[in-house]
Amino acid sequence: MAVQSRFAQALLDPAHPVPDGLIDPLGRPAGKRFNVYRNNVVVSLMDAMETAFPVIRKLIGAENFRNLAGLYVRQHPPTTPLLMFYGTDFPDFLDNFAPLAHVPYLPDVARLELARRKSYHATDATPVPADALSQIAPDRLMQLRLTLAPAMQIIPSRYPVVGIWEYNMTPDAPQPPAEAQTALITRPALDLQMQLVSPAMAAFLGALHQGEPLDTAFDTASAQDSAFDLTAGIVLLLQSDLIVEIHL
Repeated sequence: MAVQSRFAQALLDPAHPVPDGLIDPLGRPAGKRFNVYRNNVVVSLMDAMETAFPVIRKLIGAENFRNLAGLYVRQHPPTTPLLMFYGTDFPDFLDNFAPLAHVPYLPDVARLELARRKSYHATDATPVPADALSQIAPDRLMQLRLTLAPAMQIIPSRYPVVGIWEYNMTPDAPQPPAEAQTALITRPALDLQMQLVSPAMAAFLGALHQGEPLDTAFDTASAQDSAFDLTAGIVLLLQSDLIVEIHL
């Protein structure tokens, strides 16, 4: 394990020496080959970061992002061979990156980009028919537990993260408003969608996702906003194809 650890460290950081004992197929020292391989690995990981976080790249500039990605790659080696899942620790990395502390919304924008990627690659799930809830006896409705679609992601923020994302990715989008925003990301009909929801709606969906019955989820949302509209919550669930199982 110690040898593997030294190899991994050297692979991601050119400051580390080439590991001892590396030879090519002809038995010759393979230091140059290792350096080429090391460069290719780091470049591929940095390319994956650019693909995964295009808004962060736009916000800080291409050169700054490339330098930032290089720092991240050296501190966070991949934990899976699937590059589409690389960068899960990037928002936390930004939280603690002092040189960018003057741009406090960056970590939440990164969380939003990460959530969009998670939603896109989430397991497919067939939603229940639109009239499924209407078949339930009214006196049992509030005791239902619902399994929600794996693609659902909720990102609350003190910053206008949806507005920032749209301003940088959607032509002619307006400038972001100076307000907190909560994003709901869904994938109805395999089409990624993002919309704003209230903190109370986010609390409602979050409680359902954690396995709470409908009445408890309603109470959780009402604690956030006494005027929370349960009907609007159910309509959102159905319109966004979020219910994949109903447990009586």
